[in-house]
Amino acid sequence: MSTDLNFVRNIGICAHIDAGKTTVTERILYYTGKNYKMGEVHEGTATMDFLSEEQERGITIQSAATTCPWEHAGKTYKINLIDTPGHVDFTIEVERSLRVLDGAVAVFDGKEGVEAQSETVWRQADRYRVPRICLVNKMDKLGADFEFSFGTIRERLGANAIAVQIPIGAADTFEGLIDLVGMRAYYFDSTELGSKVEERDIPENLQEMAELWHHELVEKAAELDDDLMEKYLEDADSITPEMIKAALRKGTISRECFPVFCGSALKYVGVQRILDGVIDYLPNPTQVPPVEGVDPRDSETKLSRPHNLEAPFSALVFKVVSDSHGDLTYMRVYSGVLEKGARVLNPVNNKREIVSRIFEMHAKDRQALESAGAGQIVAVIGPKNSTTGDTLCSNDDPIVLERMDFPEPVISMSIEPNTAEDKKKLGEALTTIRREDPSFRSNYNDETGETIIAGMGELHLEIIKNKLVRDMKVNVTVGKPRVSYRETITGAAADVRGLFKKQTGGRGQFGDAVVSVKPFTKEEAEAEGLKFVDGICFVDKITGGVIPREYIPSVEHGVRHAAASGVLGGFPMINVKVELVFGSYHDVDSSQVAFEQAGALAFRQACTKAGLALLEPIMKLTVTTPDEFFGNVSGDIASRRGQINDSEMRGNVRVVSSEVPLSEMFGYTTTLRSMTQGRATSTMEPLEYRIMPDRLKDAVLTQG
Repeated sequence: MSTDLNFVRNIGICAHIDAGKTTVTERILYYTGKNYKMGEVHEGTATMDFLSEEQERGITIQSAATTCPWEHAGKTYKINLIDTPGHVDFTIEVERSLRVLDGAVAVFDGKEGVEAQSETVWRQADRYRVPRICLVNKMDKLGADFEFSFGTIRERLGANAIAVQIPIGAADTFEGLIDLVGMRAYYFDSTELGSKVEERDIPENLQEMAELWHHELVEKAAELDDDLMEKYLEDADSITPEMIKAALRKGTISRECFPVFCGSALKYVGVQRILDGVIDYLPNPTQVPPVEGVDPRDSETKLSRPHNLEAPFSALVFKVVSDSHGDLTYMRVYSGVLEKGARVLNPVNNKREIVSRIFEMHAKDRQALESAGAGQIVAVIGPKNSTTGDTLCSNDDPIVLERMDFPEPVISMSIEPNTAEDKKKLGEALTTIRREDPSFRSNYNDETGETIIAGMGELHLEIIKNKLVRDMKVNVTVGKPRVSYRETITGAAADVRGLFKKQTGGRGQFGDAVVSVKPFTKEEAEAEGLKFVDGICFVDKITGGVIPREYIPSVEHGVRHAAASGVLGGFPMINVKVELVFGSYHDVDSSQVAFEQAGALAFRQACTKAGLALLEPIMKLTVTTPDEFFGNVSGDIASRRGQINDSEMRGNVRVVSSEVPLSEMFGYTTTLRSMTQGRATSTMEPLEYRIMPDRLKDAVLTQG
């Protein structure tokens, strides 16, 4: 396979749960010659779903990477492919994959069109500026409707979707597709697993419709390119397929348009054309803007690295997986070359790392490499101190690449080891899982002696529990899932003193810090260019040396430690700006410990004075239900303190969008099934934290 970056594509397959992402990936692996046998999700034999938990549940839990070749127009291309989960509990897997990809294939269900989780994934791709092509999959499904699904991409996502294919038939009559660029029909022979493709003239009964879609395609393509627009106005008939492709490619890379394909991965229709579309429309690594970062020695200095082999080495770690042979650290190389055995720098923690081995991954299988260059996605063994989001770079030219945003966990539960041996194993196992999964948190509560684990949803925690027991052989007893509440302040408090003074014969302890607090959000911190870590913004406003410089980090540490354990009910404090405005010290008795204590005291007192509130996580709930159950569903949402924002008919079902507190949602799926005879489905994702009503707040605090 060529190492010329023009012949490389780094892509991901992403979509709503059950839209058929993993099946699309399985077909791609088969047609590119990576697999000689077709795996099936419903049979638990999918290559990319290689965890036992994935095979049992028929869902993707962690993103899997592979590399495969594809022949197109007489040239061989190398496609680095990542299959991502659709379930919202594993949104972090999508987030970190999109961060390192140059393009994506967004898959939609031919009957449902754009669904709730499709919107979330689309917005994530927008945030990381990822060009996309779209696949309307499952065109063989009963009720599949290409025009409807295509329309939802435009309406619900506000995307400039341009159809480059239309289906021949739908549901039972679906047998092929019409390529609108070259105006030819393609039929796929399912008896040969779709590997035999027949090109024919467009059927007469579809000629007129194909002309209409082709006309719109040419018109839309002309809008993306001035030269093509000129040609279109002068003589539209002289426009060639190559000109249309060039304009679409330009528009796709600049994210001004999104070409739409159709097919049925399950029935082997259209997958090869999608691979051609990846080559034709998605960018190679050199066509993506240079990666940006900052100088670790001076965070104000912006740096960038071009995507070529001559530039200094830089790579972003996007995943760490524990392995019996040593941790596998997945990375995207953005610039330069990484040799086997090289020493590199992690500028985030200033640690040197050795890369002892480099692998090209194919799901759980691997192929050893001597080196990896710009544009490659590889896994390495060796780094001990690098986690997801960290940068690895050359020692001589350090750069810190833009980090990823990880969502706050919304649900927690207690977990208890059964024996003393399990207790030791549990600590190591939780450290391993935290390295692998940045959306997972765990901490030990000294007061209750409990270990608390927190994650993105009930399914997330259940899978972590199974991983501990089944894979890591740690015997544990788990409590019931609990909501992860947060605390905040409702007002401001100025000049509150925290004085820590202890005299115990001989040298005493003396720390004195005066702070002001006020409500503050992450957006406000970004606007003012301030550091906002774990919900707290700390600003040093000391002048005239009233507190020596070496004690100021201690005050900040005390403040952050107090914020982590909360003031009201032991929940972490968020959205607070703390200004250290004044203080005093003692030549002999002052110490770092004393100023830590003073900072914590001042923070707690200031927050109490400012007024405390409890925040609860609010979830965005989308229910798809037959219309006759709408009354039951909406009544049940209202009884859960939910608020319905929108409800619309899509065919014969109603889609209800609402916002509901997470504390009211335990066991919701079972209730929903029983009140709709098992015909309704729901998806839920974290939205934001909101202040809790006083009457409910008191109940939570007394329980806690």
